[in-house]
Amino acid sequence: MTEAVIEPTPVTDSSTSATDVPFEPIVGAHLEHSADPQVRRWTFAAFDIAAAWTTSWIDYANAAMARRSTPLDVLDDVQRFWSAALDRPSPTWSTPFEVVREWPAARLLDFSTGSGADVVPTLFLPPQAGHASTIVDYTPEQSQVRTALEQGLTRLYVLDWLGATPQTADTTIEDYVAVLDETVKWIGGPVNLVGDCQGGWLATIYAALRPEAVASLSIGAAPIDFHAGQSAIHDWISEQQATQDPMWIYRSLVEANAGVHKGDFQVAGFKMMEPAGELSRLADLWAHIDDPEFVDRYRDFVSWFETPQDMAGAFYLWTVEHLFVNNELTAGVLRVGDETVDLSRISMPIHLLAGSNDHITPPEQVWALAEHVSTPAKDIGSHLVEAGHLGLFMGRRALTEHWAPLFRSVRERNAREARTAAAPAVKAPAVKKAPVAKSAPAAKAPVAKKAPVAKAPVAKSAPVAKAPAAKSAPVATSAPVTKSTPVAKAPVAKSAPAAKAPVAKKAPVTKSAPAAEAPVAKKAPVTKSAPVEKKAPVAKAPAAKQTPASKSAPAEKEAPATKPAQAAQATPAKSAPAANPTPVATPAPASESTGVKADSAKADAPREGTSPQN
Repeated sequence: MTEAVIEPTPVTDSSTSATDVPFEPIVGAHLEHSADPQVRRWTFAAFDIAAAWTTSWIDYANAAMARRSTPLDVLDDVQRFWSAALDRPSPTWSTPFEVVREWPAARLLDFSTGSGADVVPTLFLPPQAGHASTIVDYTPEQSQVRTALEQGLTRLYVLDWLGATPQTADTTIEDYVAVLDETVKWIGGPVNLVGDCQGGWLATIYAALRPEAVASLSIGAAPIDFHAGQSAIHDWISEQQATQDPMWIYRSLVEANAGVHKGDFQVAGFKMMEPAGELSRLADLWAHIDDPEFVDRYRDFVSWFETPQDMAGAFYLWTVEHLFVNNELTAGVLRVGDETVDLSRISMPIHLLAGSNDHITPPEQVWALAEHVSTPAKDIGSHLVEAGHLGLFMGRRALTEHWAPLFRSVRERNAREARTAAAPAVKAPAVKKAPVAKSAPAAKAPVAKKAPVAKAPVAKSAPVAKAPAAKSAPVATSAPVTKSTPVAKAPVAKSAPAAKAPVAKKAPVTKSAPAAEAPVAKKAPVTKSAPVEKKAPVAKAPAAKQTPASKSAPAEKEAPATKPAQAAQATPAKSAPAANPTPVATPAPASESTGVKADSAKADAPREGTSPQN
């Protein structure tokens, strides 16, 4: 289980003027009872409204006296107030884009300002809760899209959810996942996935189903554990669960509208969750009616909030039943098609943002994701923002102090991972060359091939040159040297293991071959001493030491004067030439047939809303 690290909540400067504070008319965010249960909000709604209007009239009167307003000025203020209150312009996007893909239920918007293949693309999933997707690009000064672009996420896309019609009323969660699959494939994933509110839990579900398609996951005010914390939606759901069929009211609304969940119902539901919110916003407008910037911000908000968007009934009912009522996402039993949504499959870096004043999705519902994923604790960022539900997405302070650093860290991580992924590709040739360098000892074979330097004396001994006829059995080459073949065969056969690479490598010892001709023939009986020849391994050490100085020749010249015992000692040295001519007279490949190099190769081988819809 990972523990979310909560950033300190910024302290609000009470001396800041109203024009410096961004207008964030979040339902209940600034009311005294915004964190209270639903029943308590309705109980105190009248008091909240009276307090809001009393304060607004006092503020307006003070401002009017300060500017020395006349009765005509007051009438002009009243006219501008009603014009702003009743004006309902359609919401618009504030940043240029291009429509690159379309489906019946959505379209893909391309906001990219760069097209580098090394830049990880970023995909936004806006809320789908009865409003337009433009909340992520609210105004030029309050835009998640622009904030991300400014922080270097220059390949940026947004899925714009389209309002449902009777023809798309049957759109399901599986259809939206299919849209995401096609989007990621078209963009060329994996992508940095950013989801707000309902788009946040959809992004989380997709990251669990397709972890290989998501480079990082960032969610804001997204309910993951729908029963955690004190939520207005949870209060509403709890009341419905007390009935025999908690889904009956939602099914009735959908069936009454040809399978479509009306956006008007969704907006009305949000207003009912905070009954004093609507009139309190109007009170704020009257108090600041002389501030054109404030009035413009109010219009921007109502153009989005008061413009409803219908939802597919099938998708809406699935959301209410499986997420809000049964809370199946954190229980690990949620099914999408034939797949189970397992949050433990999420191991990519994640960022969690929650509003301290959010009565729709309290922070506890967001932090819950950290308890179910496999992402290391060091790769989990949790940000507590001083904002309400909507202010978390479009508030200037939230964008500047939280979203901007978040997007910058995502871009920097992408760059680090790209460099790390490219580094092995550069080092790969060096690693491949390493085995070649280690096989350099194999290049010593030419040293053994230098034996042809000793071919001058060997060539003179014609019998020795016949040795190639017995390439497969070096023992047979000793027949021309001595007539006592039976005696020579026995020791050679026994000493065959000793005639391995060390003996073959001592080719220079064969220089004593001319001096060994007569003595070997005469003293054949001496060679019967099998025990002496069994000690051939002992003779390897002196042979190796004498190889550079080639002192063995004088020792063999004194053989006639030595005692029989000494002659017997010389016998191993004489028998060595008998065994040596075969590898010396033949090229290196011929010696491989003896099995000596094959053994050495084997030895080296091992090194290798009201309604529970946000």
